[in-house]
Amino acid sequence: MSRKCILGGKAPQTGNNVSHSHRKTKRQWLVNIQNKALYSVSLGRSIHTAVPACELRTVDRMGGLDNYLLGQPEQRLSAPLRRLQKLVRQRQTAHQNA
Repeated sequence: MSRKCILGGKAPQTGNNVSHSHRKTKRQWLVNIQNKALYSVSLGRSIHTAVPACELRTVDRMGGLDNYLLGQPEQRLSAPLRRLQKLVRQRQTAHQNA
């Protein structure tokens, strides 16, 4: 499993450890990825995915997975989430037309 975010595309950062004597050694800061099940109201099921804690807060702030997906541009989402975004959009328009 890669340490890259499937929702926001956040990736590990690199930099230097700097000692007291100012020696620099390379290091990496990994993304805080959690395996979670996010519930989609439109689809009526939960989606199991690996998301970082910062994106979980964003999903909560936007009012759930459906609102998060509809508020994101397609270029920012990964291929599986683009398909999910399309499904959510279809279900919501079908629900509004009925």
